[in-house]
Amino acid sequence: MNPLHTAQDFVLNFSSILWEALPFIVLGAVVAGILEELLPQQLITRVLPKSALPAVMIGGALGLIFPMCECGIVVVMRRLLRKGLPLGCCIAYMLAGPILNVVVLFSTYIAFGGLGDPNSEAQTAALRRAAVEMVLLRAGFGFIVAVVTGLIVHRLQQTRGTHALLTEVAAPPKKTALSLDVVEAEPPAPPKSVWQRLQNISETALHDFMDITVFLIIGAALAAAAKIAIAPEEIATFSREQPYLAIPAMMLLAVIMCLCSEADAFVAASFTQVSTSSKLAFLVLGPMLDLKLLMMYTRVFRPRLIATIVACTVTQVFAYMMLLNLVLERAASAATAIPAP
Repeated sequence: MNPLHTAQDFVLNFSSILWEALPFIVLGAVVAGILEELLPQQLITRVLPKSALPAVMIGGALGLIFPMCECGIVVVMRRLLRKGLPLGCCIAYMLAGPILNVVVLFSTYIAFGGLGDPNSEAQTAALRRAAVEMVLLRAGFGFIVAVVTGLIVHRLQQTRGTHALLTEVAAPPKKTALSLDVVEAEPPAPPKSVWQRLQNISETALHDFMDITVFLIIGAALAAAAKIAIAPEEIATFSREQPYLAIPAMMLLAVIMCLCSEADAFVAASFTQVSTSSKLAFLVLGPMLDLKLLMMYTRVFRPRLIATIVACTVTQVFAYMMLLNLVLERAASAATAIPAP
């Protein structure tokens, strides 16, 4: 391999990952600044149910209301944690949000033939049905994986404590009896002017942007090097020759490629020789776990929580996709066994 071409490929892959993610990092930082300044902490505790399951399910569905790419959702989630949103809810939102995103779901529909073939009505209807099925399966499995992981993290938080799982910059501030007495004795703060609020939002957004971008750059460099070492064409060939290993192969590819969730469906659809379950493994795991996200997680989560998230997402995606593959294979076998009229 020519070293010059290798260096050029590295720079191209690194810059494409970086520039694809940066706009969403900026958007996430601005949203985080707005939440920090304008969202009352008491509002979160009043709105959420006390029971863990419905609270985590609401967290998993927040992506429908607050759509964010996986690159920007980390900074938003960190500010929500500081505001008192339960950890299990934040994890569910962080994992499901980039999938339950109107733009992502629509791009998935388009990528898998949602527009159809204008020259054939029958083919158009078939493609649209297939696209709708892919959208529903991606959203459904993404939501299930996020909620189950959120519940496991909630249980871990109960046994280990919040500050054993989160870094200092993400954990809610500790409250002591002395600090509470001091707060109660202080007079209410005067209302802030619009200019003061804008300054606070800008300061918070800039701090979060600089904090997360460092890890984005490191993750993008690692992903660029991995993409040179493992070509997608090799994964596709391996998947055709070893169909039972296609699901873990596509999961590995999702972690390495570090694609934005708003564009990954077009890459998955290009693997025409890969099974539906393998494509779904790529589409569900990618927005939850890739190299750049792993680097960002280190700024928010402690190693124990990162290991829990990785184990839960990888195990669930693998198990669900294997089960789906078995169901689809049996359905296809049953369909071919039915004699034609």
